Amino acid sequence: MSALVILSLLAVMSFRGLGAVLDARDQVRQETEKWRRVATFFARLQRDVQLSTPTPLRGTASSFELNRFAAAEGVDAPRQVAYGLNQNHGVELAKFELQYLDTALAWRDAWPAAESSPPLPQALRVRLVLASGEELVRVFAFRQ
Repeated sequence: MSALVILSLLAVMSFRGLGAVLDARDQVRQETEKWRRVATFFARLQRDVQLSTPTPLRGTASSFELNRFAAAEGVDAPRQVAYGLNQNHGVELAKFELQYLDTALAWRDAWPAAESSPPLPQALRVRLVLASGEELVRVFAFRQ
């Protein structure tokens, strides 16, 4: 009888251990997908900034638009792109902030900063705060 009780306890512990491992696997899969989406966003933004045309950029602290050339590989066409806060991309954001580096190396919340500003800023600083609390800041230089 005691052997049956011990065997039952071992089975329950094994089942709970397997459940914990499966839960951890699901959590790792969700985190991996979240960071994959963030990395994809930054890669796309970097590519758009690198291919930007010298036409005027329009930007505020929460969104911006620019025109970009086609990629050298001929995969896409020249187009206008816009970035802003959008919760439909799979990563929940608490904040999406943008700043623009002017020729005096000062960060501005909007672009153009003045009528005499060049069409493109020197750089773009992007600050993302994910709903889970992580804060990411990246700086992208424009071709001058």
